[in-house]
Amino acid sequence: MMSILSKLKPRFWDHLDSASGPENRQFSFRRKWLMIVSFTTVVTLTPLFVMALMDYRLTRQAFENEAKMAVSRAVSNTWRSISFLLSQRRAALVFIARDNGLDALTKPGRLEILLDRLQQIMGGFVDLDVVDADRNIRACAGLHVGAGSRLEPGKCFDHAVANGFFISDVTKNSGQNHQLVIAIRQRLSDGGFFVLRATLDADLFDVPVSQLAMDGRDDVFIMNRQGVLQTPSRHYGPRFEKIPLPIPEEIDGTRVYQTVERDGRPVLVGMAPIADSPFVLLMIRQQSDIMDLWFKPRMHLIGFLLFSVVLILASIVGVATYLVNRIHAADQRRVHALHQVEYANKLASIGRLASGVAHEVNNPLAIINQKAGLIKDLLTIRGEQTGNEKLIGLVEAVLESVKRCGTITRRLLDFSRHMEASVETVDIEAVIRQILAFLEKEAERRNIAISVSTRERIPAFESDLGNLQQIFLNLINNAFAAMQNGGRLDIFIRRHEKDHISVAVADTGHGIPEADLKRVFEPFFSTREGHAGTGLGLSVTYGLVSEMGGTIAVKSKPNRGTCFTVTLPLTPLLSSSAKNGDDNGPLPKEEKP
Repeated sequence: MMSILSKLKPRFWDHLDSASGPENRQFSFRRKWLMIVSFTTVVTLTPLFVMALMDYRLTRQAFENEAKMAVSRAVSNTWRSISFLLSQRRAALVFIARDNGLDALTKPGRLEILLDRLQQIMGGFVDLDVVDADRNIRACAGLHVGAGSRLEPGKCFDHAVANGFFISDVTKNSGQNHQLVIAIRQRLSDGGFFVLRATLDADLFDVPVSQLAMDGRDDVFIMNRQGVLQTPSRHYGPRFEKIPLPIPEEIDGTRVYQTVERDGRPVLVGMAPIADSPFVLLMIRQQSDIMDLWFKPRMHLIGFLLFSVVLILASIVGVATYLVNRIHAADQRRVHALHQVEYANKLASIGRLASGVAHEVNNPLAIINQKAGLIKDLLTIRGEQTGNEKLIGLVEAVLESVKRCGTITRRLLDFSRHMEASVETVDIEAVIRQILAFLEKEAERRNIAISVSTRERIPAFESDLGNLQQIFLNLINNAFAAMQNGGRLDIFIRRHEKDHISVAVADTGHGIPEADLKRVFEPFFSTREGHAGTGLGLSVTYGLVSEMGGTIAVKSKPNRGTCFTVTLPLTPLLSSSAKNGDDNGPLPKEEKP
């Protein structure tokens, strides 16, 4: 997992801009990347989330209002059916009372005929009673048998007399269906009155209630003003059970509101009082069912929103990474170019210094050589060498040392003359051996074995000699710094394809960890202990090789050594141009003799 993350990590993620100086150490490409991603994410996603939230609230409110309207319509329609049912039967009783009068209704058989007609036309009538002003039952028809008896005091007669009309609650009757009573008062011409009372089957209400289109969990029923069920309820039980819902004290017209049941479930209640009766029609719809119908399409929208957010975030991260990578690469090229110029100037200065030192040393060396030669000649010409063999040996040692110093100064002069950029014909093996000549004493002192291997003839080619000297001097110096005493340095010179040569510089040093391989050519990156190196050598080397149209690759294993392979064209580029990025290309194959 960590290896995958390390591969996905952008180049700039762990970059430390040590070139910016102590006062600017807070600069970080990672922080810039995070700032770009954060700002762009906020600016892009905030309107999206605001619009999604507004759509969420508006659609939810619209859906809730639509659900309330649906409940209100269903309750109103059923309320009209039940109100019409009761009004129709009340009007039938009023018509019978007015059309017949007290005398006609009390004639034998007349009430049975009327009851039979009512049952045939309307249905639901169980019996009819005629009660005079003194509570005497003057006539009856149907199941009720009580003619000639006196009606017990009760609110049915009293309310009918007081208000002209009365409908009772549904009452329990053992052995027969539950019933309710409708009574109307009819005034007589002499100022008296009588009451026509009808008993109706309570199942009369079940038909319009059951015809109401309901969802599987909806509940529709009729109750009285005290909350007692007058029709069976799907959730609250049979007739005469009290429902556990709060009942408003004043009920006027159709009303839809939200409330909570005893078990904490929210419900939507549609309520409509039936005029001139103690009945109230209720429709109960579970709030969860309503929200489910709303939430399912919302889930599709939420899924689309999440997909859009992921796509936007991926685009933001990708674009931000690309831009910061480009900025980082441009900054690296800028820093690399500046320090390459600085490094080249330093090398040029060192070359000029070496040239001046060599000239200054050559003059006293010439004098020493002349005087020592004169002394030797005098001793030899005069024949005084007898007994002075030791003196002559000392003079010859001085002359040999002067000759060696002369060789060293000539090398310095020859090396310094090529520090300035110039294209000329070079022999790559001679250039490498010239550089090794400066390090032979250090190699002898540290017991480092050096070998230069050339399998085939390498032709001379046109190139910048000064750049070649810098390239291989840096690589060989790094190899020496990486090795302990007793190490081995192998240099392989090969023909690479048709128009290129490759030079591999392999040492037996401590090697480079795999995590650092991709950073070895970055400016100021060094693997030397204690930060002894400046970290510019390989960076400048990479730039010089790129300018010459070549490539440089590295292979290394910790504690086993490192091999740098430089591939150069045999034909020089007309114009030097640094390559973009830090891609080193494929690693060339190395051959050993």
